[in-house]
Amino acid sequence: MFNRDQFIADLKKARAEADNHLACKEVMERAFADPAAIIKELGGPSPETFGPLYQSDDLTILNAVWAPEMCLRPHNHNMWAVIGIYEGREDNVYWRRIKDDTQGRIEAAGAKDLGKGDVVPLGADIIHSVFNPARKFSGALHIYGGNFFEEPRSEWDPEARTEQAYNLEANMAHFAEENERWKEILG
Repeated sequence: MFNRDQFIADLKKARAEADNHLACKEVMERAFADPAAIIKELGGPSPETFGPLYQSDDLTILNAVWAPEMCLRPHNHNMWAVIGIYEGREDNVYWRRIKDDTQGRIEAAGAKDLGKGDVVPLGADIIHSVFNPARKFSGALHIYGGNFFEEPRSEWDPEARTEQAYNLEANMAHFAEENERWKEILG
């Protein structure tokens, strides 16, 4: 049975034991063996359940709730991450820097669709964009090997594919706008 406090304690212990995502991935895999238990403890994905469950300098646990058809532009984290889906879908496109490109542009390098119960690790250098293809809210727990809200990082313009500083406030506003828009649509 999933217990929020025990989950956080287990992730903190795993993070202290190893400076990589593998120990935290094991904790996530155990928790995501029963996504219904996560929903029972945290509530289903909704704008009200979006936000950090835990945050410190070396670990962030984020309950990421994606509005239907929401897309987040390519970005990096500059730290490892582990993503687990407890409801809905999250489609990731992975990007790589174009070698010798002076503008810092990127090109698509692969993709992975994640569904309920899936857990996937992301290395510290990964660049990805995220899309919820469903017409319902999707929920995921994102674990980061640092302070997600304080780490300087990059995002890329979706058309020009050029690098720029990540704008946390604009991205949080994007989540809020999409959540409100879909709450009205879905009633």
